[in-house]
Amino acid sequence: GRRAGKELISIQKVDEIRGICMDEQENIRIGSLTTFSHITHDPIIIERINVLGEAVDMVGGPQIRNAGTIGGNTCNGVTSADSASTLHAWEAIIELTGVNGKRYCLFYIKAGTVDINVAEGEIQTAVLIPKASWENTKGFYIKYGMRNAMEIATTGCSVNVRLSEDQKTFDRVRIAYGVAGPVPMRAPSAEAVVNGQPVTMENVEAFSRAVLEDINPRDSWRASKAFRKHIAVEMAKRALIESVKRCGGEI
Repeated sequence: GRRAGKELISIQKVDEIRGICMDEQENIRIGSLTTFSHITHDPIIIERINVLGEAVDMVGGPQIRNAGTIGGNTCNGVTSADSASTLHAWEAIIELTGVNGKRYCLFYIKAGTVDINVAEGEIQTAVLIPKASWENTKGFYIKYGMRNAMEIATTGCSVNVRLSEDQKTFDRVRIAYGVAGPVPMRAPSAEAVVNGQPVTMENVEAFSRAVLEDINPRDSWRASKAFRKHIAVEMAKRALIESVKRCGGEI
């Protein structure tokens, strides 16, 4: 009963925080009230960061995707959110707006330090994907669940890759997980293994094994910790291979 008598204010009709555009720095700006269906079918997303559209297209069912928003998915703060690992892997920045104007922060930090000190009356108004993160970069998201719809992820894995001009070297690799820890998390040890290295299956295998140095999944009724660790390795491998192919590389 702690919230009994409290009032809620709907922001549903605040169209200024709905929609997708490119800002002056060519960052992709996604208004917090933008629905999952809008994201999936938006031309900017399809052309520049299609993996985000694919990821949010795995949320719930059609009714949920037509009503649910990217802001709601991130502000809910759960590690299993289908948008979370992809946004984290693409180094998304959160825009907060209040009486003192706008400010920007990383949304997911690490367990124990997720307090972003939201001020009174401050709300999330947008999610931004920096140009430095999406330019010449392709990615792939894998969601593991018992069903293909209306399912919370047992584990989610998002990888994105930027290859060298000759497509023979990993110029930059990013990987993030959902349900591999208390909050969506990157696997920097795995990224370090392949960044600057040749595009070979041996390096892909090393990358996938290295994720175990960073992730710390839990035991739950959905899956055991051991099972989550097992599939995390395979998901990393498959997502990296598919990302390389989407970049035009061969492996």
